[in-house]
Amino acid sequence: MHKSMGASLYVPANHKHLLDIANGEKLPGVRSLIFCTEDAVADRELSWALFNLAVVLENMRTDVAAERFVRVRNPEVLARVLAMKGAHKLTGFVIPKATRHNLESYVKLVRGTDHMLMPTLETAEVFSESEMEAFRDLLQQPGIRNRILALRIGGNDLLALLGLRRPRGMTIYRTPLGLAIARLVTIFRPYGFALTAPVFEHLDLPELLDQEVQEDLAYGMVGKTAIHPTQVAPIEAHYKVKPQDLEAARAILDPNSPAVFKLHESMCEVATHRAWAERMVAQSHLFGSDPTEAPGWPAAFIEKENT
Repeated sequence: MHKSMGASLYVPANHKHLLDIANGEKLPGVRSLIFCTEDAVADRELSWALFNLAVVLENMRTDVAAERFVRVRNPEVLARVLAMKGAHKLTGFVIPKATRHNLESYVKLVRGTDHMLMPTLETAEVFSESEMEAFRDLLQQPGIRNRILALRIGGNDLLALLGLRRPRGMTIYRTPLGLAIARLVTIFRPYGFALTAPVFEHLDLPELLDQEVQEDLAYGMVGKTAIHPTQVAPIEAHYKVKPQDLEAARAILDPNSPAVFKLHESMCEVATHRAWAERMVAQSHLFGSDPTEAPGWPAAFIEKENT
């Protein structure tokens, strides 16, 4: 079952308050933090960013609920981070521009550790179905499969390859990336790999962000990258499970339910909807249920005739 991650906040590794953020003293509600040494850090600032990160890792508390990752720039930076005191406190690493040609160089470095990996799909190979299938085959190999927490979709890099930038008036799914994301879903999700959605780069369009997160969820995305703390709560509001969905999920998982039944004017089929139902229940434990939408019927009301 794919674990819902909600919003993952990117924070540059040279951020002056990085330690306070890492220890939950600033932004305590964030459940997933990614300290970035790649695109968010200029080449001339990399040495300072790595020094700052080393200080943070050494002084980072272990009793913080948030999962903490480092987005490395290349295998050399991963090796440097792994050598830092406190690197074991990290949940894992985000791998930039991951392909079947470079992934193993990262995997070799984390052998013997407990670190998880989140490869980012953001190169021209993403537009080749055969390349993505070959990458999936690599990810399924022993020693790699159990390291992969999720695959992140790098929307801005993919649009840049097309010479495009996301328009201000439409979601990512109405750009040429819509078809590419749909293909990634069908290539990876049936094989047990979770996907996270690209960043939404416009901070002044909250209604469009809401629409895009709804589309993320419709495509099965388990999380979304946030580029600013103000995006975290609006993203995760959509991960609250609607009471009507939670009621249906519990009914589907009820061992006394019939194989097919009608609830809230929708067909529920235990065999085909079980994975969805398990995900909804698990997601409600993480994010809660949306109290603004009341269920239409009492939980006990299930029409048990076949539909």
